[in-house]
Amino acid sequence: MVSLAMSLTTLDRIDDHALTVELVRLAGCERESTAALVAHLAEFDARRLYEGEGFPSIFKYCTTVLQLSEDAAYNRIQAARAARRFPAILERLAAGGLSVTTTRLLAPHLTAENHENLLAAADGKGKHDVEHLLATWFPQPDVAPTVRRIPMRAAPLSLATAAPETTPAPTPPPAAPATAVTATPGSVAAQSAPPARPPVVRPLAAERYEIRFTASAETIEKLRAAQDLLGHAVPSADLAEVFDRALTLLVADLARKKFATTSRPRMSAAASSDDSHIPAAVRRGAAIRDRARCAFVARNGRRCEERRFLEFHHIVPRAAGGPATVDNIQLRCRAHNGHAVDQYFGPGKRRTRDGGRRIEAADGRTRTRSGTSSPSGENPAAILTSG
Repeated sequence: MVSLAMSLTTLDRIDDHALTVELVRLAGCERESTAALVAHLAEFDARRLYEGEGFPSIFKYCTTVLQLSEDAAYNRIQAARAARRFPAILERLAAGGLSVTTTRLLAPHLTAENHENLLAAADGKGKHDVEHLLATWFPQPDVAPTVRRIPMRAAPLSLATAAPETTPAPTPPPAAPATAVTATPGSVAAQSAPPARPPVVRPLAAERYEIRFTASAETIEKLRAAQDLLGHAVPSADLAEVFDRALTLLVADLARKKFATTSRPRMSAAASSDDSHIPAAVRRGAAIRDRARCAFVARNGRRCEERRFLEFHHIVPRAAGGPATVDNIQLRCRAHNGHAVDQYFGPGKRRTRDGGRRIEAADGRTRTRSGTSSPSGENPAAILTSG
């Protein structure tokens, strides 16, 4: 076997196309290896050979002897047991239509009557899409809205004795007392910054979600104040309704600040290449045209799907005389805005730091971490904080 360390030292000699081709080939080999591992694991489990090796469960054998992580072991065990019942799973694992994670999600719902249709419907979908698929096929009732105090945990629980039939759930470190909020809005789910406990956005049925997160005492006070102020409009004080109204206002406010959206747009003069900022009408026009999503399209025709960390990108860079007009402005995610720097100015110009504070954007403009910018372009992130 070729030394991996030696391989890493020679990879910089491979051109971009050859590196991409080899990466795709290796990913295919990994899928085939995973399918073979699942098949062998299914037979190993059926024969209970782990008992003769001195282990009480296949889960302990996988984490100890095969040195799989707890999540990896659990997913592969569930995939193996499902594949033993429905061998067609192995072909889809090898082809990449299913992963061990999506197979684990599908496993409890597969029957002799529905497995062909359900596997076909899940083919090529990722974890979240499969969760939505299962919520549509097997809808669950809404959860009751609750607000409850979470006690502090003295010490993290150990997963060492977890059974293979139980999904290993990571235990968070001790945190300050907080409050768990659960709600079920209709079709919009917003996810905040990661709190002490991982947030949950789980589809229950078509257009119905369970949202669960940990909030501070200050946030709960704001929630209660909103419930009180909405007493006449929402007499039930329903959490889902309160959050939906709050998010409606928040999204409208952020869109106004970030993309200059308004119900009564005003005409503005065409911007020249000497403008030091992107006019509101241009930001608004670019956001509407690009549908608030990164507009980068790869050579194979695939458009980037990123909707976060969007920046205004000059197709012809400002440094090269590109004007701040709708035709010359695109929405780009941070990665593809930086990619344009590499393409136009060459490698090494993407991000330059001066004292750890200055960052060069794709249009040649530098901005500080505080959100202020020097003339040559405008970043929507600065617009969000500029008021």
